[in-house]
Amino acid sequence: MSKLSPSHKTVPVWPLIAAVAFAAAALTALVLIENQKILGLALAGIAAICFAAARFGGVTAAETAASENPWLLRGLILIAALAVLFVLRDDNFGLLMVATVLIYATVCIGLTIQMGYAGLTNFAAAAFVGTGGLPDPLVLISGGLIAVLIGSLLILPVLRTRGHYAALTTLAFGVMFNVFLDANELLGGPQGLKIPGINLFGWDFSSDLHILGFTFSFYVNYVILTGVLTALAMILAGLLDKSWIGVWLDVVRLDETAASVFGLKIGYWKILAFTLGNFLAGVMGAVYAKMTGFIAPSNFTFGDSLVMVSIVILGGIGNRWGVLPAALIVVLLPEKLQFIQEYRLLLYAILVIVILIVRPDGFVARRVRALRMEARS
Repeated sequence: MSKLSPSHKTVPVWPLIAAVAFAAAALTALVLIENQKILGLALAGIAAICFAAARFGGVTAAETAASENPWLLRGLILIAALAVLFVLRDDNFGLLMVATVLIYATVCIGLTIQMGYAGLTNFAAAAFVGTGGLPDPLVLISGGLIAVLIGSLLILPVLRTRGHYAALTTLAFGVMFNVFLDANELLGGPQGLKIPGINLFGWDFSSDLHILGFTFSFYVNYVILTGVLTALAMILAGLLDKSWIGVWLDVVRLDETAASVFGLKIGYWKILAFTLGNFLAGVMGAVYAKMTGFIAPSNFTFGDSLVMVSIVILGGIGNRWGVLPAALIVVLLPEKLQFIQEYRLLLYAILVIVILIVRPDGFVARRVRALRMEARS
């Protein structure tokens, strides 16, 4: 009996190289350009290129090349990140915006685990970011653990409710948390608290870097830190998605009744997803507080939670890669459009609506799991 061997088609890598280079160039241009007319032309050009790439298969080709060449993707991202850091090395505002985008993206990866993987609705993401902002010598880990500890108060009501009722539960918690911070004088009340910067193992994040005769703003420290944390969060979400845990979370999200019939402990998997998402939010909340040197109740409102949920939806629910471009648009674009004052939010809202009409599944729609069958002799 002849042995069947599947034919492997060589996947070109140039769409992946082009995509990473375009993303790095677009990010750098949006951060650096201050002239209003040039910025408008740049936004129009970026939008046109993205639309053409999606319309004529460029996005699909880049996704295929990335899935077939994961190490090449990681290497290209690292090279592009170093290039962007070098170009923006002395731009304090630009580096602050890049670090903020990465913080939002990481929090939204946690939301992707909750909403996209396990089907949990969380409208209190900003509150969990705020729990991580409580002052503590163990900056990062303690921030995540505090968020997990406080989030455990919500586990029981979240497990006992579904759909809109679960959303209202998390919404109520977010409002209560904001009111608690506002009324608690020990934590600064409505005036907030000043917090010193990060100092890890003698590495002072508040000092500029001097490398090979070039001076890098101290915000480069936070961009590097947030970039590393974002990469680790992406790896975590990817491992979950590709493992049997991801399959079980899919089953819980799609049909809890069927999952129960087949013996899955629904509560266990919801708790796992909820805990992981809150831990990421708490860690990034600690980084955000240390980076800005100040925390206040106004930083963690219900509106901020809605922004984070919108990033997940805009990027593509369940796809961790989509949160990166979505966070860039949601966080950076309103800042760059301040020259049109109050109309910038209107323009931003119209842009989001247009994007969702053109791409109803988000920038990067989640692919349906495929069962691969190996040929046997």
